[in-house]
Amino acid sequence: MPKPLYITTTLPYVNADPHIGFAAEIVAADIYARHARLLGREVFFNTGTDEHGQKIYEAAKKEGKEVQEYVDEYAEKFKDLKSALGLSDDINFIRTTDSHHIAAAEEFWRRCDKAGYIYKKNYKVKYCVGCELEKTDSELADGKCSVHPNLSIEEIDEENYFFKFSAFQEKLLALYKERPDFVIPDFRFNEIKAFVARGLQDFSISRLAAKMPWGVPVPSDPAHVMYVWFEAFINYISAIGWPTDETKFQKWWVESEGVVQFAGKDQVRQQAAMWQAMLMAVGLPPSRQIVIHGFITSGGQKMSKSFGNVINPHDLVREYGTDAVRYFLLREVNPFEDSPVTLERIKESYNSGLANGLGNLAARILQMSSQYLSEPLNLSDQEIMTNLSGTGKVIFQRLDTYECNRAMDALWSWIQDLDVLIQEQKPFEVVKINKTAAQKQLTYMIKNLAEIALLLEPFMPETSKKIKVAIKENKKPETLFPRK
Repeated sequence: MPKPLYITTTLPYVNADPHIGFAAEIVAADIYARHARLLGREVFFNTGTDEHGQKIYEAAKKEGKEVQEYVDEYAEKFKDLKSALGLSDDINFIRTTDSHHIAAAEEFWRRCDKAGYIYKKNYKVKYCVGCELEKTDSELADGKCSVHPNLSIEEIDEENYFFKFSAFQEKLLALYKERPDFVIPDFRFNEIKAFVARGLQDFSISRLAAKMPWGVPVPSDPAHVMYVWFEAFINYISAIGWPTDETKFQKWWVESEGVVQFAGKDQVRQQAAMWQAMLMAVGLPPSRQIVIHGFITSGGQKMSKSFGNVINPHDLVREYGTDAVRYFLLREVNPFEDSPVTLERIKESYNSGLANGLGNLAARILQMSSQYLSEPLNLSDQEIMTNLSGTGKVIFQRLDTYECNRAMDALWSWIQDLDVLIQEQKPFEVVKINKTAAQKQLTYMIKNLAEIALLLEPFMPETSKKIKVAIKENKKPETLFPRK
């Protein structure tokens, strides 16, 4: 029996509407969760919203709203992604303003402090509000952050609490050596190994409440609130009951296969080093694996709320439908590198891959099946999984390495081959002279289509279900993807 698996995305800031960049991350995580379940694993799938910090505090003030009112409004927009993007029914949604999370963050702080990894000192640094991170001169270009060049760098000079990050250099390097696949892809792993090997600087984990009150109060010192990067990480364990529900926490964090975290390339340092050091500080096991994706770009720039060049996933779903959006994000967006996205590219991909591809194939096969076969072909998912084809095994192998685009390429190559087979064998003509031969041809094609439908389930669950139902009922389905 395979061990349970815990999968989580990062938590996006609720300082603007959801955009396609985060949609790509959460759909990729959903694919892996569905794939794991298809293989018989129990899965805990976590996402949510990061609702503290300076960016959110300033965004609420700019809109003239109370901060809690502001985050409540935007959290609902992110919750709506569940239905819009067809995410797993049992996905967990955590908010960092949840009372349980706040209590967990306070307890985590106390344990770090008791272990001797928190201290207070004067803090003077250059700071990017967009990243919510300190920046060294070497990380700036013309005095600007490379990720948020439209924002001014701030200078902070105050007394803060610090986490002894520097104490974990050797432990982190030992972890990386022990886990050669700890960060995927390998070139991102090389980045973090080099970063840690150069030496670590302690980082600030609090802000003065008098200047920025929107955060979790520091235990025993209400003059400070926790720094958002320190506090938000704790959602990964508060979501599974830490520290109050020991049974639930043990199941998902300790006894399971571990946690697989999906994150963007601007979070390698935070997820693969800072968070792992924090876990070590309180004696908890590290994450199992961190999967780093690239940026979605527009006009050569990162697609970002701060640049105002975003595409809203809700708008795409209204135009093309849920599964079509999932298809584009999984096949056309590279899982590890930056990917340019335009509305024109989305439309072209929809028509070529779905309207003229999968949709047309399913309609042709099932139209002939309803005409030439007297009974439907009954194939259970279990039977298909037991007799998985070579292509099916390749698709699963590529999912195991998080290469959704290559998995879908293999699936669509199969779809194209099946379309060519129809043209070559012409069962619609053979049936006129040899019905038995035509039925044999169609049975083979339907078996292929049934396996394709099963393999589609993690990628496009709604479409998978429609094709399965049509095969079971032996009738042509409604038009799956009308041409745009």
